[in-house]
Amino acid sequence: MTTKETNPIERSAKTLDHALRPADWKEYVGQAGIKENLRILLTAAKGRKQQPEHVLLYGPPGLGKTTLAHLMTREIGASLRATSGPAIERVGDLASILTNLSPGDVLFIDEVHRLNRTIEEVLYPAMEAGVLDIVIGKGPSARTVQLELPAFTLIAATTRVSMLSAPLRSRFSGGTFRLTYYTEDEIRTILKRSAKILGIATDDDSIQEIAKRSRATPRTANYLLKRARDFAEVSGEPLNLKTVKKALALLEIDEIGLNQTDRDLLTVLVEKFKGGPAGLKTLAAALSEEEATLEEVHEPYLMQLGLLERTPRGRMVTEKGHQHLGFEVPQKQLLGIRSI
Repeated sequence: MTTKETNPIERSAKTLDHALRPADWKEYVGQAGIKENLRILLTAAKGRKQQPEHVLLYGPPGLGKTTLAHLMTREIGASLRATSGPAIERVGDLASILTNLSPGDVLFIDEVHRLNRTIEEVLYPAMEAGVLDIVIGKGPSARTVQLELPAFTLIAATTRVSMLSAPLRSRFSGGTFRLTYYTEDEIRTILKRSAKILGIATDDDSIQEIAKRSRATPRTANYLLKRARDFAEVSGEPLNLKTVKKALALLEIDEIGLNQTDRDLLTVLVEKFKGGPAGLKTLAAALSEEEATLEEVHEPYLMQLGLLERTPRGRMVTEKGHQHLGFEVPQKQLLGIRSI
């Protein structure tokens, strides 16, 4: 039997990502309301010597859902078994995972919205009654065998909570929590901690510049910090404001965090559709992009900044969006006329 040797570069990248992950609640910046609710849930369960109830975390990617799962597991002194929706292709895959859990384990399923309905139905009795129903045989001779499962807590994470069926959502009796975007102050705190861990000597101006362009997302902030560090090392320059600006310009990240595709989306709307409205399918064809990519990756941040809006007839670039790109604002927007 042979084992695959891990590439040293891949191994160090994994170690680096793990090192940047907060190790305790005090290091986890932001999401104060969620942290307090989870603290109460876990403390109460420990006080009663019971297994914490199942929890659903949802929100845009990169906001800390996986980190919260690790912190919750550490808080109750349990082992974390992690998987993802796409990895569970058959009912047998889920059955194998559930039957191999030890008492008190935490099962973390990322991208839970990608479970198919048949697999979801196997989860219902597992979450509610702690049993696994297995069907043996087919046709009239088929019979159901019920297996007792050890007590466990399911923590599920998703970026698209609407794709979960109502029966599955209702079984997260510990609570459903929505993670929100971070403030610049919170991002600066995260960046200072990451810089310290990575051994990066930087200054407040550099941290502020990266925070401004991080799309209010910790994962993006850490990514930009690491790329700025790489640029400084390769160019032989100190990591200061000037170097950070050069690095981010090379990445095509502008002063408010828009990337090239974000700007292309707004530009196409202005130049080809006079600012809109235009339908998602039309925009996707014009940009040679997938509709889901535009809708889930690019539009949320543009809408958060007030550069883009959705109307009943399609997408429109706002007055602020025109100004950011340096285009003249259409007369209809200056007069407050909206397409209905």
